[in-house]
Amino acid sequence: MTPGIGIRTAHKLLSAYGLPQHVFGTSYRELQRIVSPQIADAVYAPVSPAISRQIELTEKWLEEPGNTILTLSDSAYPGTLLEIPDPPLMLYVKGKSELLSAPSVAIVGSRNATTQGRIDAGEFAASLSDAGLTIVSGLALGIDAAAHRGGLKGKGSTVAVIGTGADMVYPARNRELAHEIAREGCIVSEFPLGTKPLASNFPRRNRVISGLSAGIVVVEAAARSGSLITAQMALEQGREVFAVPGSIHSPLSRGCHELIRQGAKLVETSRDILEELKYYDGANRKDTCIQASGGSSLQEDILAEMGFDPVDADTLCERCQLDAATLNVALFDLEMAGNIECLPGGFYRRLSKPDT
Repeated sequence: MTPGIGIRTAHKLLSAYGLPQHVFGTSYRELQRIVSPQIADAVYAPVSPAISRQIELTEKWLEEPGNTILTLSDSAYPGTLLEIPDPPLMLYVKGKSELLSAPSVAIVGSRNATTQGRIDAGEFAASLSDAGLTIVSGLALGIDAAAHRGGLKGKGSTVAVIGTGADMVYPARNRELAHEIAREGCIVSEFPLGTKPLASNFPRRNRVISGLSAGIVVVEAAARSGSLITAQMALEQGREVFAVPGSIHSPLSRGCHELIRQGAKLVETSRDILEELKYYDGANRKDTCIQASGGSSLQEDILAEMGFDPVDADTLCERCQLDAATLNVALFDLEMAGNIECLPGGFYRRLSKPDT
């Protein structure tokens, strides 16, 4: 919290003097050999009232069950984060801190995900969690939320890396999910308590998501997406990058397809990920596939003709040799059963679950 000291300067001081108390205990002249006079002045300045209030707030937060702080010198600090160039100085942890050191995979993707994307993220996460891997994501809407929910279904559970203080929930729509993660999984932040969701915080958060994980799975990402930034960080950190392909007609598939062109591993099932990571602890979930609700042969025919690319009703009428009224009734039933989704512009798309 010392003004003027960011993470790089802090690492520089810690490399020179070891523990924080040694930094504050060294002489002013010695400090100036390492940092500028302005930063040396900040180290020697009296503690401000604002910092005192922040320390009191933190001490009170630590009194709550399940809350803890890990520093670089703690044995429980996750070893995978120590491998990245700029590990956080402190981690504010809410929940099961041991999950931070468990074998894990990150799943990230679009906030504005399609129904199919959310299904895929949830199924991949549940299967990988069943196999014993902890699912790491960023508690955003869309793919992140689906991944966390899937992770909670298995023994691996889930870790949410957030871009605010650990005493806040952002976005508010994920409040109930965040409370469940705090009970059954783990929420972690490097930002001081009370930190609001500033845009600059989220790229910093992304390096922690990838840093905690052996690999990162991207499910639905636009051509310019924060998920691609996380994937790039993962590559720089020496992590594996996986991408789930999608329709060539979907803008949310372009980011994944670009990653695949750049060398990311195309994955269709969780087994692809487990084999690449050479992780075999635990049984995989059984293969699942979507079935037409009710077993109607008409609905099955429509699903077969629909395929998995978006298609409009007029084209389906031609393919299925049906009148518009009959088709619309069947489409409504299929949508209510969760077998298809209606897209903007009058298009429909079949939903499926990945073979896990």
